[in-house]
Amino acid sequence: VQLVESGGGLVQPGGSLRLSCAGSGWTFSDSHMTWVRQSPGKGLEWVCSIRSDGSNTYYGDSVKGRFTISRDNAKNTVYLQMNSLKSEDTALYYCATGLLDFAYWGQGTQVTVSS
Repeated sequence: VQLVESGGGLVQPGGSLRLSCAGSGWTFSDSHMTWVRQSPGKGLEWVCSIRSDGSNTYYGDSVKGRFTISRDNAKNTVYLQMNSLKSEDTALYYCATGLLDFAYWGQGTQVTVSS
C-alpha cells in the first residue's frame, strides 16, 4: 500500500490550495479516506474524511465551510480543496486510509500560510 500526497506549498492568508493523495497497491475504492494534519508543536488533528463511495463527508469544526474533501476512484485519488486559508492551517498534511483507525499513511505534504 502506498499513499503519496502532493500540492502543498506556501500561500498567503485568504488563499487556496488543493492537495492530492494518490493511492496504489490495494483497491482504493474499498477504503474510506481521511486527511489529518500536524502543526508545529501540536499533536495530530483530524481534518476531514470521506466514505469509500464518496457518499458522505465529515469535517472538523476548524475547517468546516472552508475545506472540501472529494475523491475520484477511477484515478485512485482523494483531494482536499482548501479555501480561505488561515495561518493556523499551517501544518504537515497527511492522507490516511480509514475513518476512525488509520491503517496506512502517506509521507505528508507541507502547507504554510503566511504573508
